[in-house]
Amino acid sequence: MIADDIEARLRAALAPTALSLRDDSARHAGHAGAREGGHFHLAIVSDRFTGLPRLARHRLVYHCLADLMQRGIHALAIDARAPGES
Repeated sequence: MIADDIEARLRAALAPTALSLRDDSARHAGHAGAREGGHFHLAIVSDRFTGLPRLARHRLVYHCLADLMQRGIHALAIDARAPGES
């Protein structure tokens, strides 16, 4: 499954202390983009995000998932935090 692949890649590359991935694809059924891939919401906490602005954090996530963004993910909402951030 695509969700399992997303989680495995992020765990391997970013060693998160917390990771939650929600598949929202069913809520977007009938949406034109739904045919292009799934809709996901990611909440992730990693030391790798410490000192990085939001855009840089998102770029790290997208880098890990680059090919999936072309063939399995249509939309990805990201909440990326460093440990201790609320």
